[in-house]
Amino acid sequence: MENRNFLLGTEWNIIHYPEKPTGFGILIIGDERHFVDENKSFWLQNEGKLAIIKLLKESGYTIFSSNLYGKNWGSEVAVEIAQRLYQHIIRSEIINSKIHVIAEGMGALVAIKLMDRLKGQLRSLVFLNPILSLSHHLQLEKENKFFYKKLTKELEVAYQKEFQQIEKEMNHVENNKPLIFDMPVKLIHVMSGGRAYNQSNIYRQLLNKTDLNTSYILPEKKMQIGDMIVRFFKENEKEL
Repeated sequence: MENRNFLLGTEWNIIHYPEKPTGFGILIIGDERHFVDENKSFWLQNEGKLAIIKLLKESGYTIFSSNLYGKNWGSEVAVEIAQRLYQHIIRSEIINSKIHVIAEGMGALVAIKLMDRLKGQLRSLVFLNPILSLSHHLQLEKENKFFYKKLTKELEVAYQKEFQQIEKEMNHVENNKPLIFDMPVKLIHVMSGGRAYNQSNIYRQLLNKTDLNTSYILPEKKMQIGDMIVRFFKENEKEL
């Protein structure tokens, strides 16, 4: 069996099985385009993501992911499902309890909150073009009124609150809780699109007091991402 889709509550999840498992697992937390349904997922349909899945499986990793309510923007219910998925996988599969995480785009917001829920259970973390701050992301989106309005509506749906309340709570948390990582973290930023320079400045601003392994790559080098991830994960498997 190559992969299996299953429900946890209302959300579909998927697990990918390697031919020769090494006993290490990877949780993938996708970006705003990400989805998992009863028989497919975004990472299986996207050519670049599928190449990464294949490489990770060839390297012996058991990989799992969840739909996480679609455009969740780091909501608590999405974090709860991610935690439940971890607990389910650890109970049902033969893998090391300390897992690796890949978080892309919006998925980074879930990963940051999950760090507190799964303290000591995350082996290492790879960010792909992450959104590390919702307030900074909102500032970027203000450049385009249509996308900004769309984002505020998505936030209201995800958090089940009025945008003004979400913004108030978000600013309080981000102003009082700096980003601190208690595990090895690698950030991969593909420098594509007109906002890439602004985004890289945000990373430097948010992470200036953290010891991060950071790689800035051009779009034509995207095929190297899978190898970069595997290399980083292997470096952090010396201690079980």
